[in-house]
Amino acid sequence: MTGPVAVLVGPPGAGKSTIGALLAERLGTGYRDTDADIERTAGKPIPEIFLEEGEPHFRELERQAVRAAVAEHPGVLSLGGGAVMDPDTRELLKGLPVVFLDVDLADAVRRVALDAPRPLLAVNPRKRWRELMEARRPLYTEVARVVVATGGRSPAEVTDAVLDSLRPPGARIHDTSQ
Repeated sequence: MTGPVAVLVGPPGAGKSTIGALLAERLGTGYRDTDADIERTAGKPIPEIFLEEGEPHFRELERQAVRAAVAEHPGVLSLGGGAVMDPDTRELLKGLPVVFLDVDLADAVRRVALDAPRPLLAVNPRKRWRELMEARRPLYTEVARVVVATGGRSPAEVTDAVLDSLRPPGARIHDTSQ
């Protein structure tokens, strides 16, 4: 199978960027974040895309970024929190080593300070985060090969758990730190 060695999904504050970079380092491979791809392509931050062009435009950019990254990137890939909302993206992820980084609200708040400029969390961020998770959790679970809880764990511990979860026979995992 070609494609990314691991794909990380989860809500804001799950640690996708932090864990993705650590995982890539441990595996001796590259790291790519589709949100960074979108910002580079659009030439502006995601909150500005939402504000100036709307969520539907952002979601189309996201769909294109995920499709390109899955096709081109052989390393560790992190997807934006809402990428799984798109049925075509969910179909694209089938058969890939997708890891859902699960986080509870308290940890998410601590990690991302829900007052940060996140377009979908701008008004009543804690309530909105809960609503997003209610809508997205079944989709994260649907696309994931494994679920790794991040609560109460350091980034290194979460990375270890992700590596352990991806070690079944046939997985393309080689931890360079061993």
